[in-house]
Amino acid sequence: MGEGSSANAKDKKKKKKRNHRGGGSSKKKMTHEQLLAFKSVTEWVHLDQPSSSSSLTCAASCLVDDFGVQKGLGRGGEKVVFELHSHSKFSDGFLSPSKLIERAHINGVKVLALTDHDTMSGIPEAVEAARKYGIKIIPGVEISTIFSPSGDSEAEEPVHILAYYSSIGPSRFEELDKFLSNIREGRFLRAKNIVLKLNKLKFPLKWEHVCRIAGKGVAPGRLHVARAMVEAGYVENLKQAFARYLFDGGPAYSTGSEPLAEEAIKMISDTGGVSVLAHPWALKNPVPIVRRLKEAGLHGIEVYRSDGRLAAYSDLADAYGLLKTGGSDYHGRGGHNESELGSVNLPVLVLHDLLKVARPIWCEAIKEILECYAEEPSDSNLASITRFGRTRAFKGGSPLGCGQDLIDHCLPLWLSTEEMEDAEIKAIKLKLSNVSLSQGGIQVLIETK
Repeated sequence: MGEGSSANAKDKKKKKKRNHRGGGSSKKKMTHEQLLAFKSVTEWVHLDQPSSSSSLTCAASCLVDDFGVQKGLGRGGEKVVFELHSHSKFSDGFLSPSKLIERAHINGVKVLALTDHDTMSGIPEAVEAARKYGIKIIPGVEISTIFSPSGDSEAEEPVHILAYYSSIGPSRFEELDKFLSNIREGRFLRAKNIVLKLNKLKFPLKWEHVCRIAGKGVAPGRLHVARAMVEAGYVENLKQAFARYLFDGGPAYSTGSEPLAEEAIKMISDTGGVSVLAHPWALKNPVPIVRRLKEAGLHGIEVYRSDGRLAAYSDLADAYGLLKTGGSDYHGRGGHNESELGSVNLPVLVLHDLLKVARPIWCEAIKEILECYAEEPSDSNLASITRFGRTRAFKGGSPLGCGQDLIDHCLPLWLSTEEMEDAEIKAIKLKLSNVSLSQGGIQVLIETK
């Protein structure tokens, strides 16, 4: 009896260990394809950091599981964790961008996309906080849209589109900002309508209460209303607020003034971004939506969650030639139902495919922004270069000569050596060599090398 119990205990322990690794998957050395992908991805991740040991050497000591997710081995190994879907207090998240980055660091995240709803206002704080931990920030945004099949308003469905931009941010930023601002204004009206509907349902919720939870300047969303309902004692928790009243089409649900999903994808494309359909599993009828959005220029679709790859959406991505991505959709609300920041395992080949599509798009956006400044060296065009970048070098201290100095300082943070050899980049450098730089009222003299 004792020996049998001991054997059972050992079997359980082994089974638990296998499950912890991810459903009993086996570990093996990287294939040559995975090795090259890992090298390419890590080189991009560390563009703005001093080069350490060779990525190939690092990768050679790594293992991958059956899903192609890299697992670090000891000091020679490194796991590159991408978090491509997260929220802060600048929309409906619970943490400030700084606290979000701190948590990302604790969880081993190396690359984080901050994708607040309909705003990029939290990006500068995230970039600043990320310096401390050597985390790379992908400036992003989750855009609220409506999908309307053949103009049928009865069958309209809310669709969220993630946009990912280069380190320098969107080209034509003002155009995108106005587009997002219109959506945020609609969110205010929508939230007010939700509160009015709740009042009619005999819940005397105050608009001021919702605004206080959202915070100054933040467009309130359903989550803010749900939090106000919990605080007022009308529901037990956030899940109950959504399940009973705030779900799509629910008794307190209200639409805003969201643009069509196709319009958002065009805006993302026009401003140098990569577009990805967020949480397709939340859609009632994803196939026609994916088909139409692919025609509109959609680049990818979320397929991976913290509980693994969803085969149905992976197949859908394959059917329409779309990139496969994923992220935790972390809000920081806590509880067992929320995926942790950095908990989604993205295979190295998936990350490589994403960057293979994104990097040429981002490179073109960077060239457009630099070209605008070369043609018209105004403070506003300079702001487009430094909006999300590392601006410290331009404020006091040793001034930079704008031409090659500005380019030589910034480009290595954004582009690989190969990308910097582009003929158009070289032409822009030549144009900038005779331009004066002024930022924050400080004139910076030009010294052409």
